[in-house]
Order: sequence, then C-alpha cells, then structure tokens
Amino acid sequence: MNLEYFIAKRLITSKDHKSSISAPIIKIAIIAIAIGIIMMVVSIATGVGLQDKIREKISAFNGHIIISNFDDNQSEVSVEPISINQDFYPEFKTVQGINHVQAVASKAGIIRTEKAFEGIIFKGVGQDYKWDNLEEYLKEGRIPNLKEKLNEEVILSEYMANRLQLKVGDRFSTYFMKEDGNSIPNLRVFELVGIYNSGFQEFDASIVIGDIRHVQRINKWKKDQVGSFEVFIDDFDKIEEKGEEVFSAISSTLDSRTIENKYINIFEWLKLFDFNILLIITIMIVVSTINMIVALLVLILERTQMVGMLKAVGAPNWSIRKIFLYNAAYLVIKGLIWGNIISIGLLLIQKYFGIIKLPPENYYVTVAPVSINVPFILAVNAGTILICLLLLLVPSYIITKISPVKVLRYE
Repeated sequence: MNLEYFIAKRLITSKDHKSSISAPIIKIAIIAIAIGIIMMVVSIATGVGLQDKIREKISAFNGHIIISNFDDNQSEVSVEPISINQDFYPEFKTVQGINHVQAVASKAGIIRTEKAFEGIIFKGVGQDYKWDNLEEYLKEGRIPNLKEKLNEEVILSEYMANRLQLKVGDRFSTYFMKEDGNSIPNLRVFELVGIYNSGFQEFDASIVIGDIRHVQRINKWKKDQVGSFEVFIDDFDKIEEKGEEVFSAISSTLDSRTIENKYINIFEWLKLFDFNILLIITIMIVVSTINMIVALLVLILERTQMVGMLKAVGAPNWSIRKIFLYNAAYLVIKGLIWGNIISIGLLLIQKYFGIIKLPPENYYVTVAPVSINVPFILAVNAGTILICLLLLLVPSYIITKISPVKVLRYE
C-alpha cells in the first residue's frame, strides 16, 4: 500500500480533522473551488453556445460562403445575373467538406397594406433551398410550396407581420421597381403562409422569402439565370480555409466571400467572447489556487508535530510533502465534483426551460443558449487539478524547513 496515500486518507477521515481549527478554512477552499468551476463551466457553455447560435442563424439565411458576380455590389439585391450552368452546381465536387449549394436571387421592394407599408428584400429561392435551416424559427404556418407551378406563397418575420398587421392566410401587395428605370413599378400580390422569428433584427426587419421565379420575371432574366449561390460547409471552424478553396475553384468572373467577411462586425464581436472566457478561467483558477495555498499552509502548520515525528523516524521530505499534496488533491476534487454537479444542473435547466432571456437587439437571440461540451468540461477540470497541484508544490516546500529536533522539543 502507498504509505503517503494511507496517511493522507487517515487525516482526511479522522474526526479530529473535522473539528480542528483548519476545518472552516478547508470548507472555504472547497467552496472557492466549486464556485470557480461553476463560473468556468457556465462561462464556456454560454459563450460557446451564443457563438454557435449566432453563426447558425447567419448561415441559415446566407449559407457559409456566397458566390456572386465579380463587381462592387455589396448589397443584398441581385443586380447582374449568373448562369446556373456552373461546374460547382448543384454539387461542388472539386472542394471537399461542402454539403449543399443553392441558387437564390434578391429584389428590393415595398409591401403596402391598408394601414402600413415596409421596405423589404424579397429573397427568391428554388426547389434546392435548404428549408430545414429555417424550420426551427418558423412560429406559425408552413414553408412555401415551390415544387409545383409558380405561386404567390411567401414567409416573412413575426416582427414584420406585426408592423404590417398581417397574419397567416392574408394576401398583400408588393411593389418592385423595374431595372429599366420605368416609373411604373411591378406589382405582385403574395399570400402569407408562414411567419418566422430568427431573433436577428437585420434579417427579421427586411427578408421575405418566396419563389425565385418572381425575381427572374421582374428582372426579365432567363430561367437559367440567378443572383448568387449559397454554399454550406460541414465544419464552420474551417470556413476560412474552405472560402479560399472555393474562390480558387470558381470562374475568374465570379467572386466569393464568407459570412465572416460579409458580417465582419458581428464576428469580430463574437471573438471577444473567447477573450472573456479565457479571462474568467484565469481569474477563477488564480482565486481557487490562492485559497488552496492558504488551506495547505494551515494544514501543514496544524500538523507540524506529525511532520516532526515522520522526519524523526526517517521519512524523506518528498514523502511528507506527498501526504499533504494528496490531502490537497482530495479537497480540489471534492470542490470540482460539487461545482460540476451544480453548473451542469444550471445549464440543463437553462437548456430545457430557457429561464434566462436576452434582448435580441443586443445579442441576436431571445433566450441565452448553452452548449454543453463534455470534452471542454473535462479539459477545464483536468487543467484546474493540474495547475492547482503544481502551484501547491511551492507552499509544500515549507515542510523541508521544519526541524524535527525543535518540533519534538516543544511538543
């Protein structure tokens, strides 16, 4: 049997240990460890969850990579058409990691009702559109049926429906300006079949989704002409790499950009979460380690006579230090267990009940999302144990300075 572990276990389970003067300090150290791991796990889960949710929403409405004409037009509105006859459509075979490509076209317009009017971007989509990305945000009704002949079915946001006082089943007029500068706009009457709410104000305030053939007819395009292509990739972490590969694979007359470039301000803001999470983890580990150092010093000073006795019978300094390090490891692990139980419990409550709400105008979501990433949690726990024990080697060095002669003399 490991002698150091045996002695440490006896110290931990002894009744004298629980009633000693170090008991409250030890409890404080355990609580500090628990609070620290709660803060770290919650900050990682909420920070990563918010990042993932916002990326998911932006890609649902734009894809991960957008292929368009090589010009200076950076707006949502399609100006110059692109032939649908491309090597990368409908399947992008030359670049690995791409799971879907869809053709879209956009047109600016104005919705007018009896009581209000709103400027909109009509996003025309076809049968290849990836509706499952939007189904999560559909609050009422259904998605438009684009598999049959051209129809007037569209979906718009809950925000816009409220402003225009529209409900599912209503019909409304939309006016589109002609490209030739004709003063008489094109009129289309659409039927509202679905209402979505993404929580992303930039999309909810303008995007109406319907049949791409309306845009083609208004712009007098051919059936094989579209405004742009939206590309979806398997791994968002490789978006920059895949963006460069896509750019190299397409024609020189076409341009491509990732949603990170298109919405650079949002993604720069999201990167701040990584710094905030790292800062919280650092602070919590420092606080937890300081508490553990104090607790370990108190334990050593309280057991000075035991240290002297062990030295007197020939125990080496390192063996005695290991006894107290085992003791400290027990306290750290106990704090981690309580901290993980509480933090994961809180995250599960938030995930399934959505208690904490967020203002969508600031955070682009209505409920604080969480991402319970088991590898991240295990890494944080392992890192906390390792850092604490490494730093506790320093205060345990005080054991080498304890003289058995002086200790036993004043016993």
